[in-house]
Amino acid sequence: MKKILTLFLAILIITPTFAQKRDITLDDLWQNYTFNPSNIRGFNSMNDGEHYSTMEKTENGQEIIKYQFKDGKKVRTLFSSADFNIQRINNYTFSDDEKLLLLSTETEKIYRYSSKSAYYIYNIFTDKLKKLTDDKVMYATFSPTGEKVAYVFDNNLYIKNLRSEKITQVTTDGKKNHIINGASDWVYEEEFALVRSFEWSKNGDYLAYYKFDESNVKEFSMDLFKGGLYPIQEVFKYPKAGEDNSVVKIYTYNVKEAQSTFIYTEKDYEYFPRIKWTNNARKLVILAMNRHQNELDFIVANANDGSNKILFTEKDKYYIDVNDNLTFLPEDNFIWTSEKDGFNHVYLKDFEGGEIQITKGDWEVTSFHGVDSDKMEIYYTSTEDGSTNRSLFVQNLDTDEKRKLSTNIGTNSASFSNGLKYYMNSISTANSAPKFTLHKADGTQLKVLEDNAEFETKMEEFNLSEKEFFTIKTEDAELNAWMIKPPDFDKNKEYPLYMFLYGGPGSQQVTNSFGWINYYWYQMLAQKGYIVACVDNRGTGGKGSEFKKMTYKELGKYETIDQINAAKYLGSLQYIDANRIGIQGWSYGGYMSSLAITKGADVFSLAIAVAPVTNWRYYDNIYTERYMQTPHENASGYDENSPINHVDKLKGSYLLVHGSADDNVHVQNTMEMISALVKANKQFDLFIYTDKNHGIYGGNTRHHLYKKMTDFILDNL
Repeated sequence: MKKILTLFLAILIITPTFAQKRDITLDDLWQNYTFNPSNIRGFNSMNDGEHYSTMEKTENGQEIIKYQFKDGKKVRTLFSSADFNIQRINNYTFSDDEKLLLLSTETEKIYRYSSKSAYYIYNIFTDKLKKLTDDKVMYATFSPTGEKVAYVFDNNLYIKNLRSEKITQVTTDGKKNHIINGASDWVYEEEFALVRSFEWSKNGDYLAYYKFDESNVKEFSMDLFKGGLYPIQEVFKYPKAGEDNSVVKIYTYNVKEAQSTFIYTEKDYEYFPRIKWTNNARKLVILAMNRHQNELDFIVANANDGSNKILFTEKDKYYIDVNDNLTFLPEDNFIWTSEKDGFNHVYLKDFEGGEIQITKGDWEVTSFHGVDSDKMEIYYTSTEDGSTNRSLFVQNLDTDEKRKLSTNIGTNSASFSNGLKYYMNSISTANSAPKFTLHKADGTQLKVLEDNAEFETKMEEFNLSEKEFFTIKTEDAELNAWMIKPPDFDKNKEYPLYMFLYGGPGSQQVTNSFGWINYYWYQMLAQKGYIVACVDNRGTGGKGSEFKKMTYKELGKYETIDQINAAKYLGSLQYIDANRIGIQGWSYGGYMSSLAITKGADVFSLAIAVAPVTNWRYYDNIYTERYMQTPHENASGYDENSPINHVDKLKGSYLLVHGSADDNVHVQNTMEMISALVKANKQFDLFIYTDKNHGIYGGNTRHHLYKKMTDFILDNL
């Protein structure tokens, strides 16, 4: 008996105990980047629809690799940066015949989307690399024949003939803060996501381009403190709510005749958010809008003489969102998506004015992928599995029969091959990293490209909780929400509540998708004893037009009511301490958290506002007027929901954070909030990040910011 007991004790001593799961640190998040799963970069379907390319990191640089769709097998390496001593490829595009690659390198960011780069032309068959120009330029783009490249330099549009090396200057009047040709101004870039403002016609005979005259747009200036004896002043055109916009004109350039033609429209439009060539090389479509953005004209223009007509007009009692779903089909008809029946759906239209609604239901089409004309089928992603999910469907145009192609509930995102024979799908959920798979068009899975199994295994080392979804029913609405509880959650204990929000028009934070680094910061807070929750208020997306647009002309009002009511409901739960509820947001979320701590001062005891709008009068006109009209038309809507006008209500702990070089939400917003708080004799905390833009990143910045926010929460909530 003694021997058996001795042996048992010996086994206990030498048998290793199971490793204890560890908590997350800020170093894990923002120095070691522990929580970045693998991704598929630079995915591009090649012309034959049987092959695709990706851009992959190697020990010595990057490679562009060709694969087969049918089995995911590698065919060949098309380009290796190590062979040419190029340190980093930022992007690549093929010529239409796929003999040439256009590589962007040494990219310098300008604003959110705009940039300039050093471009190279690489001949795949001769293995020759040639620089496009000596200077960094913007938006270099092959012509359809691959013989020419158009680009923007110093606000002018150029075309380079790759055979003759001849450079043609299309425009000559470009000048900073006055005239822009072929690129967009700040507000079009930010609010219409229009960056490259020129388009080749289908045969390359014409180039359509924008000309922005910024002369009457008022300037905004920022001081940049880059270590010199004196600051550098950055001055750029920024039209605030109610102020003058650029005068925008659309031209077509005849490449053979070297002649530009202005497209004159009889109606005087405020905005031209999109242009797109049809399959007819001389027919250009222009989308044109009024200043309120509630009326859109679909204009068809002749490239030869600029003559044009309105094919149809779409109107909305609130506003119209611009998208990129317009797709021209071989049968001389086209796909258009619209919210006119209350939800975003697909319509088949023709150039004679005919229209058929293809998709119908109380759900949203979130992405349109294409039409297989041979099979008479369309492919799209929608919210048919609930507003927090995205699923892939195929629908027959003749029979309306519909099939779901995605097999897992979560957020599915598909990229189709040319000809729609194959697609790559990524699927993620709130608690699992993306998985990338190849499929036939009928949904049959061909290969797993990346399952992030190694990442998921690594996550098992950490002390994590499940993100739980639920809905909150108030007297006004049913709101989507999620919650993360502490790993050692005890329903008989009370926990402080930390709420995160964005809340802006059409946005969604409550989605069944992977949350990247922020998800793990919330897990870190949960490990420290907080319950973290997020609620999508009225005005957010995924639930139809009326739910999204009901905040029209009163941004902040109903959203704040919903967040206050949600906090009251959560505070009523037995395991949440109603006296310790905090809230935090960035940008629109910073605006909302500032309203919550003031209008909801009796509910919220802490708020963090990062880069907040504090008065919509200070923000740009395209975004603000879309939802609010002008300050002259709607003064009360601007003033009654500005947190600046509610600072006297502040009771709790309030942290303001801003980047001094924020070109988007100007630090002026925070400075005006400071003035109001001081005037009201309210104490608060403030941190300004020198020379940082709206994203507040670079070097050690994010680590510092998240430590600042974490410490503020630990000390005050």
